Amino acid sequence: DTDDEPTREMSFESDKPEEHCGVFGILQPGTHAASTAYYALYSLQHRGQEGCGIASMEGTQLHQHKAIGLVSQVFNQETIQMLTGDRAVGHTRYATRGGSSLANAQPIVMDTSLGPFALAHNGQLTQATTLRNALMKRGVGMFSSSDSEVLSQLIGSPAPGCEDGGSFVDRISEFMRLCDAAYSIVVLTADGLYAARDPYGMRPLCVGRIPASGECGPGYCVSSESCALLTVSAHFEREVQPGELIRIDSEGIHSSFPRGTPLPRSAFCVFEYVYFSRPDSLLSGRLVQPVRQELGKMLAIEAPCPIGDIVIGVPDSSTPAAIGYALESGIPFTEGLTKNRYIQRTFIKPTQASRLKAIGLKFNPLYSNLRNKHVVVIDDSIVRGNTIASLLKLMRKANPKSLHVRITSPPIRHPCFMGIDMKSGDELLSNLVSQPGQSLAENIERIREHVGADSLAFLSHDGMLKAITNSKKSTMTATVSDDVESASGSTELGFCTACFTGEYPIDIEDCAAGVGVGVLSSKRGQADSQAPPASAASSSCSSSPLKKRGKTSTG
Repeated sequence: DTDDEPTREMSFESDKPEEHCGVFGILQPGTHAASTAYYALYSLQHRGQEGCGIASMEGTQLHQHKAIGLVSQVFNQETIQMLTGDRAVGHTRYATRGGSSLANAQPIVMDTSLGPFALAHNGQLTQATTLRNALMKRGVGMFSSSDSEVLSQLIGSPAPGCEDGGSFVDRISEFMRLCDAAYSIVVLTADGLYAARDPYGMRPLCVGRIPASGECGPGYCVSSESCALLTVSAHFEREVQPGELIRIDSEGIHSSFPRGTPLPRSAFCVFEYVYFSRPDSLLSGRLVQPVRQELGKMLAIEAPCPIGDIVIGVPDSSTPAAIGYALESGIPFTEGLTKNRYIQRTFIKPTQASRLKAIGLKFNPLYSNLRNKHVVVIDDSIVRGNTIASLLKLMRKANPKSLHVRITSPPIRHPCFMGIDMKSGDELLSNLVSQPGQSLAENIERIREHVGADSLAFLSHDGMLKAITNSKKSTMTATVSDDVESASGSTELGFCTACFTGEYPIDIEDCAAGVGVGVLSSKRGQADSQAPPASAASSSCSSSPLKKRGKTSTG
């Protein structure tokens, strides 16, 4: 993960894992698509707060507006009205590979021999360095440090072996053959809206159907999370399958799998359930809120606190888990921290004093609830330890008898190269306090001392996966049509848990070069690596064409 600005200011939430993007696309005849995309980006703001943008298409004319800042800061009525057309893509960004400059903001717009296109990308290309070098050797100029520009240059380049450079289907298919992960992308062109997901299914992506209304015909949209579909009155259709490329046009949805037979098991990022996604989103057929509640219940089984008087969660992501812990343990749940939800994202210099002030700006302890109580504090993760340590100091002002921290995920010990801003194992608290020959229990004790808790426990790796997989699937779950199911095979849901185990589902040699990775290993993890290598894949023009798929049915 390359950062253009080593002294880049940090947000007071910088101790949490940061998801770096939310993407959205819409095609609906007769509508002003940019207005819909604008409201959808509000629902995806949690996935990225450093910059955002929207690009729209009217005929063959592409319009765009993007800037550094929140959705509410970047757009107004005038800028939205300028983005004309019945199709659009939108993007919210948190920088992982590449800095926070406007040059790295998305969507990325490019003109090609096929006409212009706009790209929105969620994830991080694990082969970005190799692909970037290959492009520059071919004489392709690069104008930013973003791996998404590498992606756009590949899509903008002629597909090998194709007459006249091939179609956008050919070019996107060729990119999908060249790059293993991690990406969920939406591409806007004059002939339609494209969406694709990497063969491991690491980042989420779903499809929604928009019913006709007034002068607007029926349409479709694509989103990182289903919560945005509800915001724009779209009906959840299904998730884009791992390794699937879809094109949406006036005739509906067309689907193909450019890499051929999908992997037998996916490697979906487990942090989408633990922290990233909104609780009202559907992921792999499971609503996030009850999954987090199950994580809390499992944590109560594995790490009880017999002397606890109350259970509180760190707002907002840990509240469902705290409720689950309370239900399982019988210890009453209550609020212990009040969150100021009207603070815009504030960037501060990374000093301990400024972090403490920032925590005090965002949270206030409820003194009467905490005073003279043994408090069980539920949180979802500990990355660097600064936030939880500052929160515990803040809560001690209320004079609780004791503070017992319980975390709904295992200790994070390894960096992520697939789109989460944890670029170095050396900056993770679990590694910072680690000593040679130290057991897991001894490591957790060192973490406890560092954050200032009276006791500390983490959910086990097996317990975390069991809680997720045992969660009931939502009745809102849609089923893919028979032909998509046949083409996608029976890909089993698996998870990427490399930040906990160090076992990466893909080759990370390219992106890990020169990075301090602590106890990093490069094993193949849960996702089976039996997909054909990129060099063995046939050219895009000999691949199976996109097929029109029947409508999905909703349970």
